[in-house]
Amino acid sequence: MTAVTDLSGVIPDGFPGQRMLVVPRPRVREALAHPGTSHLVVTDCGYFPQAHSHGRVRQSPIPQAVVILCVKGKGWCVTAAGRFAVTAGQVIILPPHQAHSYGADSDDPWTLWWLHLDGSDLEGFLSFAGMTISAPVRTLSDMYATVSLVAEVIQWMERDTTDSSLLAAAGAAWHLMALLASDRASAGGTSNSIERAIDYLRGHVTQRISVTDLAAMAGLSNSHFAALFKGHTGLAVLNYQTQLRMASARELLDTTTQPVEMIAHSVGYEDSFYFARQFKKIHGLTPSVYRKHDRG
Repeated sequence: MTAVTDLSGVIPDGFPGQRMLVVPRPRVREALAHPGTSHLVVTDCGYFPQAHSHGRVRQSPIPQAVVILCVKGKGWCVTAAGRFAVTAGQVIILPPHQAHSYGADSDDPWTLWWLHLDGSDLEGFLSFAGMTISAPVRTLSDMYATVSLVAEVIQWMERDTTDSSLLAAAGAAWHLMALLASDRASAGGTSNSIERAIDYLRGHVTQRISVTDLAAMAGLSNSHFAALFKGHTGLAVLNYQTQLRMASARELLDTTTQPVEMIAHSVGYEDSFYFARQFKKIHGLTPSVYRKHDRG
């Protein structure tokens, strides 16, 4: 593990105005064995204002993931991938079973909201969302939304550790993690370019727009743009366009009596037979059969 800043004299917690909740470990084990909460359990959470000398060094990994939202000041974290600076408006996400360290900046100590998570689905979710030790820090586009969810977790945890409170806290925590997974602000300017391209595609669903056109608008090469787009959305540009068109087609099938051929033209397909094949490829049903199924 990369060497860390000297943490002699630091304190892990104990700050004026702090809030901190720790679920007794026997109760955590019970929750992890319960069908309703086994997928995700909040084991610890809190709020540390101006956390002077705050820090942790965990050479022996813990089974929980650690999430730290820095709302003011500065700090840092260290994983096997190196040292990462943390500033206000950023979040640290440290996966379970990995050695790590983190601490407040000595001159401008951070104010943070934090929680520890455990559960059967957690590691798979973190891996899918790219929340790894190689990229533990993300920049948030909406700090208010994320902080409000951590505050909600704390409110439920302050109530008690009954099944209902732990389940409600887990629900808010899942919402938080989904929000962090979908937040693309960490990529900076290139992310903004991709978001603008996505907005453009959404506004021009009926048009076939090439990668070349989108890359030119973003000021990037075709290959670079295509790689960024797929990394951002998980789909190639053409596949993403198809998904947008099919979403529009589903809405028209669900809410109108328009013939399938008219719907195909409405979402940008001149050939209604090709549209039907594409629709069935995605949905497993032809548009006509899809329309007959009960929904809602």
